[in-house]
Amino acid sequence: MQSSRALPYIALVIAVMAVSTSAILVKLTTAPAGIIAFYRLLFASLLLLPYFLLKCLPELKTFSKKEWIYSFASGLLLATHFILWFESLNYTSVASSVVLVTLQPLFSFAGTYFFFKESISFKAVMGVIVAIIGSVVISWGDLSVSVRALFGDLLALAACAMVTAFFLFGQHIRKTYSLTVYTFIVYSFSAVILFLYCLLLDYPFLEYPTSDWVYFLLLAIIPTLFGLSLFNWSLKWVSTNIVSVSILLEPVGAIILAYIILGETIILFQIIGGSIIVLGILMFVLDKKVNHPLKTES
Repeated sequence: MQSSRALPYIALVIAVMAVSTSAILVKLTTAPAGIIAFYRLLFASLLLLPYFLLKCLPELKTFSKKEWIYSFASGLLLATHFILWFESLNYTSVASSVVLVTLQPLFSFAGTYFFFKESISFKAVMGVIVAIIGSVVISWGDLSVSVRALFGDLLALAACAMVTAFFLFGQHIRKTYSLTVYTFIVYSFSAVILFLYCLLLDYPFLEYPTSDWVYFLLLAIIPTLFGLSLFNWSLKWVSTNIVSVSILLEPVGAIILAYIILGETIILFQIIGGSIIVLGILMFVLDKKVNHPLKTES
């Protein structure tokens, strides 16, 4: 009995470790950001395809025109998110990029507040302010490193805004249909959009070393399918607040891996700013007046 109760928490730990690999795998590849994103989502879609064909086709028949439009919009936003985030890793450190992308719950709050008029408590607002202060500290520190690093920070923030819009567009479909149907349709749309994007920019599709193909496949399996699936599985047994808080550990895992694998150093501004951001988001997600669906797409 005790071991079965511990399983969701073990799954959360594994899920955090899985999504923490995302930025590292991107950094290890030599391909352009658009190509990395394309193969990540293409391989993820192909891995989902057999189960989708066997179990989920009946759901697809009930899709309305509006749901197809929303699915396409979600795919476009997800593709844009990956391009911006992966590109940010070419300019700034894993630490800064991943911590800034973790601001997603706060962008989500802004979207639901302005578009859906959801109420928010004073405690949650203070959490937002604290997290914003943390992001300013990181950006200030990166500016002292180089303007290039600051540009990477801005790309990461833009990527954060895109993934928030992705969740806002997709939440209706996700509530109505199974996770497999939702992810397969959106990932497939994203892959097609990214293919056209790479074609437009005349990126080569095949001329990459064997190591890059391994990283593309690992990106599809570990953070995209494995990590996200365990987060969603855990939601059946633990509260969304616990899952949301556990996602905050992703930057910690990514920073440790970046130090060990990539040899990246961490500056004082990143430690202080990252700590402030985590504190602010904790204040936000633990506020009981805020409704938090699971939102992670690392």
